[in-house]
Amino acid sequence: MRIVSFSLAAAVALAGCTRGVESPDTSVNKFTDPVFVKIADLQDRRQTDSLLVYLAHDHAGYRQAAALAFASVQDSAAVEKLGASLKDAEVSVRLAAAYALGQTVSRGSAQLLSGFIHEKDDSVRAVMLEAYGKVAARYKALEDPQAFRDTTTLGSAMVWSLYRAAVRNKVDTTYSVIPYNLLEAGAPTWARFGAAQYFSRPTTPAGRYTDRLIAAAKHDPDALVRMSAALALKKAKADTIVKVLTGIITADKDYRVRVSAVRALQAFPLEHTWPALQNALLDQSLQVQVAASEVMIAVAAKQQAVVIAESARAARDARVKANLYEAALVAGAGDKVLQEVMELAKKESDPYHKAFLIGALGQSLTAYTFLHQQLLAADTPVVRSSAAEALIGLNDHKDFPAKLKPVFAGLYKDAINTGDAAVIGIVAGVLADSALGYKQVVKDFSFLRAAREKLSLPRDNEAIQPLEAALAHFEGRKAPAVKNEFNHPIDWALVGTIARDQKVRIQTTKGDIVVRLLVEEAPGSVANFVALLQQGYFDKKFFHRVVPNFVIQAGCNRGDGWGSEDYSIRSEFSGRRYTTGSVGFASAGKDTEGTQWFITHSPTPHLDGRYSIFAEVVSGMDVVDTVEVGDQIVRIALVP
Repeated sequence: MRIVSFSLAAAVALAGCTRGVESPDTSVNKFTDPVFVKIADLQDRRQTDSLLVYLAHDHAGYRQAAALAFASVQDSAAVEKLGASLKDAEVSVRLAAAYALGQTVSRGSAQLLSGFIHEKDDSVRAVMLEAYGKVAARYKALEDPQAFRDTTTLGSAMVWSLYRAAVRNKVDTTYSVIPYNLLEAGAPTWARFGAAQYFSRPTTPAGRYTDRLIAAAKHDPDALVRMSAALALKKAKADTIVKVLTGIITADKDYRVRVSAVRALQAFPLEHTWPALQNALLDQSLQVQVAASEVMIAVAAKQQAVVIAESARAARDARVKANLYEAALVAGAGDKVLQEVMELAKKESDPYHKAFLIGALGQSLTAYTFLHQQLLAADTPVVRSSAAEALIGLNDHKDFPAKLKPVFAGLYKDAINTGDAAVIGIVAGVLADSALGYKQVVKDFSFLRAAREKLSLPRDNEAIQPLEAALAHFEGRKAPAVKNEFNHPIDWALVGTIARDQKVRIQTTKGDIVVRLLVEEAPGSVANFVALLQQGYFDKKFFHRVVPNFVIQAGCNRGDGWGSEDYSIRSEFSGRRYTTGSVGFASAGKDTEGTQWFITHSPTPHLDGRYSIFAEVVSGMDVVDTVEVGDQIVRIALVP
């Protein structure tokens, strides 16, 4: 199933082939043209002044490339010149300028984009309207939202504009009538999907729009619309909703829709959803089983403690088993179950399975000594970081007594003194939390300064951010911004060897995934990925993160998501959207990408313009859908 939508990257490429824009005559990629290399390199180095010069170049292709470069640079100093580019004669330049303004949050950007109604080209008007939703401080795109009935390109763009505003919690809910109207079966698929996505956001209303959301979740011909509408039903408190969701879990053929329906059940008491969740635990898709076990953790109640523990013992999958044990502990299953989990953890030899079980103990206050021991004794990073996560999670326990605060402060000091970057980052986040009050308990925080001296940028950026916040909290000052200095420039010689449609085969223990690299849209990211695979860097590494109906993630040298090498690359945003099978680089914030990457199970629009997309799956999505935490990459190689 494929949703057809407006793609800026595609539109720019199409527009760039018209009205005097010369396309490079090459079988490799556009970067055989040294001017395109220069513009992309200035983008990578974030050199605004030099890039602005190209906005006035005679060659429309160069003007378009320069305008699009500012989508990644995101410098408000460029807004005025980008506004002038909105009047460029070439559609491709106006498209790029509109997208770049939407990536650059400022009052000036919002004011320029609010003039979308005066743009004569439908595609540019659509990009301007959607971009407006990303930057407007107070959303006011229309005088009368109630009267809006457009189901053309503008209607779809209006819905996505509202979605972008909703992601930022900036939308006026009086506009909700527009996505409601576009949930109708006759509206374009892209508009229906956007409408369902809008209602799935936490801050948008759902109650008065439940009728059409139910119809979409049950009957829409597009699985992605059903998936999004089912998730939105979590906000509808009607008694009939559990029955609707139960029916979807039983009958829908697409596992992604079933995952969304399972997650929506989290909004309802377990006594009403228990039969549906039990069925989901037996689903043929492991992703549905995992989602159901995670919901159990969130809604576990005392009356189900015994039966949840029995379900944990019967579960075959290690992650599902650990989640159910955690749910049983949340429900107050008692010391017998706690001892059971600790014994299983002690005996477990698989590091990921052990980490799952240790994570489950983050629900039991009496497990803190065991967790402390496991953290200090662990010989694998994923077990150490899991123990640290469980230890800090105990702060949220409803029965956490104030008398334990000094004890936990000592445990956290021991954890930080291990020198493990992940553990430092995890624990520092708790110490930096003013609501937890550790500043009043920890009088000597020199161990935090000692830990900071052991970490370095750019390798430890993710750990340094919370550690600097903790130091600032204890010292009574504002935390500094943690920013990587420019390093690891793009290898343009390598880029010049990568075909524009170069494919890569990812061999895993579950099967092969083939992806197409997007070198013309993300040259720095692609060059980084190719250089690493040529070194064999990814071979034998694990998929350390799998979120049902979201992503699978790999490339970590620690195997727990905290690893990186001593370099970083810059974010690259081309306007391409995250769809099913998009491949993006993980990051700890803009311009902190390194070695970790992920593949999406389905469209994830909240990631658009925030994480670099550098490839897309062309075959093997069935493999992506079955990958679990702990599955391994055998080898990654270029396809000849």
